[in-house]
Amino acid sequence: MSESIDFGSVTHFTVGTLGEPGHRVFLLQAGSGSLILTVKVEKTQVLALIQGLAAAVEELPRPHELAGDQVLIGDLTPQWVVGSIEIEVDSITELIEVELEELVAEDEEPDSARFIITREQAAQFAITATRLVERGRPPCPLCGYPLDPEGHSCPRTNGHRAPSL
Repeated sequence: MSESIDFGSVTHFTVGTLGEPGHRVFLLQAGSGSLILTVKVEKTQVLALIQGLAAAVEELPRPHELAGDQVLIGDLTPQWVVGSIEIEVDSITELIEVELEELVAEDEEPDSARFIITREQAAQFAITATRLVERGRPPCPLCGYPLDPEGHSCPRTNGHRAPSL
């Protein structure tokens, strides 16, 4: 049985990671007060959310002062894994609606969550998430794939030698 949560406006909206670069798990949190949803997202979904929220903020008047980075809070066990993310901008209220849907098998009904954020929350999330993604493994200058601390078999060198940095 699927569960649908409609938070309305939230006071907490952030992304964080558990683990070391190369083995990180990305978690997204949204909620208010003691009701906080923690879900697992992929790095590519975080990047898409950054782009979507940045585009949404550009459609609206300039954000007021930003509150600063929020951190993951409470139980960090994800309730489910995100399959899709939708963003909708209300230009009249200047609010942004975010809807998350669970990744499930075809014959199952997904859980979902819907919440509303301000343009300031969206801008701060994009800044926080960008910093977080940039703290990952640096890219190989030859192939662009992430460099692993254990070594890197660069496809541009056919894996025969490590690239000179």
